[in-house]
Amino acid sequence: MDVTPTNGTTPAPPPAGTPAAGGTMISSDFQTFLRMMTTQLQNQDPLNPIDSADYAVQLATFSGVEQQARTNQILQTMQTQMGLAGLAQLSGWVGQEGRVGGPVRVDGKAVTVSYRPASGADRVVLSVNDANGTLIAREELEPDGSTFLWTPRNAQGQPLADGSYSLTVESYSGEDLLSTDEVEHYALIREIRLAEGAPVVVLPDGREVPADQVTAIRTPPQGG
Repeated sequence: MDVTPTNGTTPAPPPAGTPAAGGTMISSDFQTFLRMMTTQLQNQDPLNPIDSADYAVQLATFSGVEQQARTNQILQTMQTQMGLAGLAQLSGWVGQEGRVGGPVRVDGKAVTVSYRPASGADRVVLSVNDANGTLIAREELEPDGSTFLWTPRNAQGQPLADGSYSLTVESYSGEDLLSTDEVEHYALIREIRLAEGAPVVVLPDGREVPADQVTAIRTPPQGG
């Protein structure tokens, strides 16, 4: 009889799969594991059989990987369910205005912005840059910090073209620059959706902002 000896070990079974396809891949990998074990039994050297302890180790290893994959599936399902619950809670935000950081969308209307100067500042300057990073305008603000209605204009007082602009406040103590900070602004919330399991708000320009980065919600002003 032609017997092909083996060294008593087999390669570890393939990974049990990702959470997205865990169930199918676990079943496939388990079948592969059984075929490997059957082949190993058929081809082992009868004079030097494989130690049963090796099989126990292989079974324990596969069982651990399988359990981890199933745990990942459960966690992913729970995360999705929690995300959907968060969407239901945030559904009332749609049609409201949220205060967020990041680029400000200019469309011919005044924009409500909010800023907080650095501690000890006695002078605050608002800087406006276009999407290319070019400085468009600078204007003095009250150093105590506030929310105000910003009229998008350039240094010559002309209305800014529609588009995306970056607003920052520079805090000074005398002539010393203390900090440069991003300005928050109110933007209409068009939609709430899940992104990688977490709720995000969708703004009119399509930008997505994590819901936990929205610092305030208000009803849009009449005629706004």
